[in-house]
Amino acid sequence: MRVLCLGDSNTYGYDPRSYLGGRYPEDARWVDLLAKRTGWDFVNTGENGMGIPWRAYERLWVRRTLEDCMPVDSVIVMLGGNDLLQGTGAEETGRRMESFITELPIPREDILLIAPPPMRPGAWITDPRLTEESLQLAKIYHALAEKLKIRFWDAGAWDIPLTFDGVHFTEEGHRKFARAFYQPLMDWKR
Repeated sequence: MRVLCLGDSNTYGYDPRSYLGGRYPEDARWVDLLAKRTGWDFVNTGENGMGIPWRAYERLWVRRTLEDCMPVDSVIVMLGGNDLLQGTGAEETGRRMESFITELPIPREDILLIAPPPMRPGAWITDPRLTEESLQLAKIYHALAEKLKIRFWDAGAWDIPLTFDGVHFTEEGHRKFARAFYQPLMDWKR
């Protein structure tokens, strides 16, 4: 099984204590933990600061990434947090996601959309509006997944611990994410 993970810093495994783009060790990143536990090939294309690809050059990057990774059995998408951080509202973030998902050259039954855990007050999250927008995003993504007939999971239901910044997973957050993700993933891909 080959799984492509499209995401931001929480997929990449960013360690916010580094300030320079450093990562947590492999034994503390959800993608690597799931790869080890399942024995599957997880391709991590998470990037710090990545938003939903909506510009032409961003979509081209995704197409090329997919081509380079083929064949893939599934694509997991967990994006939208950076869009919110850059001032895009949850509704527009949902529209961007819809446009992005509809252009993925993957069968719909092989796409999983994950709503990131909601942001919490912290060093990066001082405006309560961001917390509210991030909570709203899960509802928008759920409706979008039903409309597009793709899989959807709300990571907000998993109570993932976040760091001091209110955005990034702690090491334990990555481990908890991987534990919560494992059984639904197995059920989906059996």
